[in-house]
Amino acid sequence: MTVVVVGLNHRSVPLSLLERVTVDDSRLPKALHDVVSRDHVSEAVVLSTCNRTEVYFVAEKFHPAFGDLRTFFSELAFVPPEDLVDHLYVHDADDCAAHLFRVASGLDSAVVGEAEILGQVRSAWESAQAEGASGSQLNLLFRHALEVGKRARTETAIGRHVASVSTAAVAMAADHLGSLEGRSILVLGAGEMAEGMVRALVSNGVTDVRIANRTRENAEELAGRVGGEAIHLADLDAALHEVDLLLTGTGASSMILEHSDVARVMSARAGHHLLVVDVAVPRDVDPSAADIAGVTLLDMDDLRAFAEAGMAERRREVSAVESMCVEELDRWLAASSAREVAPLIGRLHEAAEDVRTAEIDRLRGRLGELDERQLEALDALTKGIVAKLLHQPTVRLKDAAGTPRGDRLAEALRDLFEL
Repeated sequence: MTVVVVGLNHRSVPLSLLERVTVDDSRLPKALHDVVSRDHVSEAVVLSTCNRTEVYFVAEKFHPAFGDLRTFFSELAFVPPEDLVDHLYVHDADDCAAHLFRVASGLDSAVVGEAEILGQVRSAWESAQAEGASGSQLNLLFRHALEVGKRARTETAIGRHVASVSTAAVAMAADHLGSLEGRSILVLGAGEMAEGMVRALVSNGVTDVRIANRTRENAEELAGRVGGEAIHLADLDAALHEVDLLLTGTGASSMILEHSDVARVMSARAGHHLLVVDVAVPRDVDPSAADIAGVTLLDMDDLRAFAEAGMAERRREVSAVESMCVEELDRWLAASSAREVAPLIGRLHEAAEDVRTAEIDRLRGRLGELDERQLEALDALTKGIVAKLLHQPTVRLKDAAGTPRGDRLAEALRDLFEL
């Protein structure tokens, strides 16, 4: 069995396809059960963010399991498997661990170093645990990945002065408008992404922030915390007649504003320009709305380009985190190798103990004249002899674990002692 990741991300597919394979929270339990019910998959974690949808899984047999996951993605996207195969990336064993470490560290994000990804990795793992989809192998891998992500943010400056997706969206809007000072802004959504955008707006001195959400109570709660105004979703058109900027980042599974909705709004704005920044995946606003006069529509593709422009300032930190990931991979491989040989070493010691106790039992008739203290001394003596005999082979095997020499030693041990 081996750990594998199969996925699509912002570099491997266009946004139009990436949004079709997004798995929101409401669909995550079903997706997890779908994956682990496949014939050749025994554990799974599904990580779906605005930058990627990936499935980490334990494959009983690699090629059949990859076929299962290719089918899973094709069913998510409602496209034939052959249309996806060139876009899917796959990493197994060591490469899978290295990839997850990069993801958790923020190196694989559109906004390099962004903070949200570490929480998203944790949440994906916790959801898999809650659904019984993650087992011992993935639990160990994800626990280590979270340690890597934390270390990257505490020991390097990769996360300092780096925008999250939410704050990058606000920064991109400010760049397009020249300034957010005195602007009237509507935020669509009240979840984690929307809250990040609202807080970024407030920290930039914006005082006119309106929040619309399908669940009004959530909009009111967020507005109350930041001094904003909650509006009914039914009043969305009226609010859009007045604002300068619409920021949207909901978790909706379908578009909220169609082309006709935006066209109707623009007809009532008397030529007043509207900037829309839609960082939801799937998108909240129909991409064709960009063709409407007076509308500037920016999405995750634009955000990635905007974030890339600021990468030069963080090259040194990226290099430091890359080195850290390599170091952590070595530590992970050493630990994994030790775990792999541990059962073999355990069986060796059990076999030796079985021989020791069997010999004592065989000779018990001759030992009848020994008192309890002498029997205890004999037991301790024979245990000590066995331990000393096995000490060096055990140390050699542990030291060589994960290397060709270690594989040869392990195989020899199995043959010699019939383990």
